[in-house]
Amino acid sequence: MKHKFKRLKKKRKTKTFKKLWKPLKDILPETPLLVSRGDRPLQMTFEDQLKALVFFHLEGLNSGTHLVQVLEKDDFARENIAPEDGIKKSSFFEAINTRGLEQLIFVFTQLQARATKAIPMEFERLGNLVAIDGSLIDAVLSMTWADYRDGAKKAKVHLGFDINRSIPTKLFLTDGKAGERPFVSQILSDSQTGVLDRGYQRHKLFDQWQKDGILFLCRIKASTNKKIIKQHHCEPNSIVFYDAIVLLGTPSINQTTKTIRVVGYEVDGVKYWIATNRYDLSAEDIALIYKLRWEIEKFFAWWKRQMKVYHLIARSEHGLMVQILSGLITYLLLAIYCQENYNEKVSIRRVREICIQIQNETRDSSGCYQKNIRKISRYRRAAKS
Repeated sequence: MKHKFKRLKKKRKTKTFKKLWKPLKDILPETPLLVSRGDRPLQMTFEDQLKALVFFHLEGLNSGTHLVQVLEKDDFARENIAPEDGIKKSSFFEAINTRGLEQLIFVFTQLQARATKAIPMEFERLGNLVAIDGSLIDAVLSMTWADYRDGAKKAKVHLGFDINRSIPTKLFLTDGKAGERPFVSQILSDSQTGVLDRGYQRHKLFDQWQKDGILFLCRIKASTNKKIIKQHHCEPNSIVFYDAIVLLGTPSINQTTKTIRVVGYEVDGVKYWIATNRYDLSAEDIALIYKLRWEIEKFFAWWKRQMKVYHLIARSEHGLMVQILSGLITYLLLAIYCQENYNEKVSIRRVREICIQIQNETRDSSGCYQKNIRKISRYRRAAKS
């Protein structure tokens, strides 16, 4: 009877979470093995660690302590997320701050490649567009590695974001003072076009990127000097008022050595100036691409608010990278799930629906479980009589 009781207990599952987790089934067996660094055995396998972190982001929990409490007290989390023997608070935080980073990088890379194949390009004719931007993360003063300014500590995430598929591509983590421009060449791959804001404007880099064959589209300051080499015609009724091949900057000071295309357009009274080496597109297409750059801003806002990625559960650089990577992995799982089940991109409404569905299925399975327990109790009473 005890064996039957345990077998019934394991039935407390949810089909939605199982389906959400499914893309990792093929990746985890190929993931580098996480091993103990000493004689003491691991309290959490890498799969345990990853599952707990995905659950943390999915449920929008407030802290690592909150997660550990849920893993101990919540029936579904205890039976399906937590390690078989449970996890102590000290062991959990030790794992987050010292282990699993190599494995998470591997999983993120593999899952991102799978999402790229699964999700179709929305603006395929415009090419492979990657918005690049940095986002600051508030840190506590004890995080001495996160240098920003006196009395303030911040870390910075440098992220590439696939505009066509609305998914992250690559990321780097630095202290808050680190410059953003050097990461452009590290984030972009062949045939990708980097879409950049004004903070990335630097004429020497424009020359270098063109020399290296890197495609880019960058907003520049309106006051930037432009020496026209060739002027293109602009339609009178178009939002585009300027399209020319130019040398940017002031001669003998910061002027580009290579010519570059500059497109000027106006929307709602605001004039935008875009420097690019994409000569194959119309000026209107250039304007559209820069408008699409706001997708990365929306992603940062959604990611911070909905999945609470920046509720710190670790203070070390290693631990923060673990938390951020697991948040991006959770987002990729949701992106694949929404595409395969709804043929649509991730949205706040759909994520809320998925979370509610998991909760409802958990309650349903718990109800069935309780009915089975009552049946077992009746069998036991009948056997005694």
